[in-house]
Amino acid sequence: MTPSASSPDDLDAWLWLVHQPGLGRSAMRRLLAALGSASAVAAAGDQVLQRLLTTRQFDVLRQPETAPTHDRPALTRAWLAGSPRRRVMTLADADYPAPLLQTADPPLLLYLDGDAELLGRSALAIVGSRRPTPQGLDNARHFGQALSREGWTIVSGLASGIDGAAHLGGLAGPGRTIAVVGTGLDEVYPRSHRSLAGRIVSEGGLMLSEFPLCSPPIPEHFPQRNRIIAGLARGTLVVEAALRSGSLITARQAAEAGREVFAVPGSIHSPQARGCHALLRDGAKLVESVEDILEELKLPAEAPRVARMPAEVDAEPEVEDVVLRALGHDPASLDALIARCGWPAQELNVRLLELELEGRVARLPGGLFQRLGSA
Repeated sequence: MTPSASSPDDLDAWLWLVHQPGLGRSAMRRLLAALGSASAVAAAGDQVLQRLLTTRQFDVLRQPETAPTHDRPALTRAWLAGSPRRRVMTLADADYPAPLLQTADPPLLLYLDGDAELLGRSALAIVGSRRPTPQGLDNARHFGQALSREGWTIVSGLASGIDGAAHLGGLAGPGRTIAVVGTGLDEVYPRSHRSLAGRIVSEGGLMLSEFPLCSPPIPEHFPQRNRIIAGLARGTLVVEAALRSGSLITARQAAEAGREVFAVPGSIHSPQARGCHALLRDGAKLVESVEDILEELKLPAEAPRVARMPAEVDAEPEVEDVVLRALGHDPASLDALIARCGWPAQELNVRLLELELEGRVARLPGGLFQRLGSA
């Protein structure tokens, strides 16, 4: 199995690696794939790192550290001790959310506050304008509530306007809601949503961020967090959006990840409807009622666990052969591999991540996997 941040030393190594300024997530993934764990990366010598990184990346990693503004490991451990609902999840954890694993750029580390089991449920993202019309607010709340009552978890970004209304709708049903934010989880932005953030955690929802504690709401954080909103969900519903809108970025990222995109039409005279109309022209599904979404996306039945002989479970080479043989030498989607292997999605995702970290499988855009070399 792949290592996880189950000890203080592991957690320190993950925090050190993931929050290296200027290194980049692709370089971090390359280090993890080559060395197997964050602890191994932290302990690697210069010769090993120079072989795996460009000169600039190596210089970034080995540059003399200035006096840190925060003692990140100590700060994180103190934050974790503040509530049993808090957690730091890494890409190596077995329960890392499967939908994110199927995207081209899954976060290496997630800070969680609330019910982490929501990450294992079917989710729909609802996003839109920060300056919506009254009808837009009503629509977002209505869709969030109706879908939550059908068992869907509502994902949004805690922003003013449509996002906040979607979260309130999600809290009104058993599906609950996940707020993906562009700050550290010790800060709420906008401040007007402090009460809403508190309700999300206390009423069975989940707050989530890939940014370390004490991270402020800087502009470049929000496009990054949008890819997580899109990646967690099986589809994205845009309720209202102007033509130049972060919601359209989320919709584009959802489409690139192979997820459904939905849009609510509006008046031809409303600036807040133009983004939705652009999405509809580009092929998004027009939504007038909750049924339009439910007929497109069905809640999956629980995948049956396929019984295997003890020898198949115990013999690691056989398990590897099953997945690699099913993958073949052409790119394949997770759904295709599930059909070929007969494995439950969560178990297959764990094995694919192991093979990726071993450098035997690559993750491609569009949720595809590619066998590498002669593996």
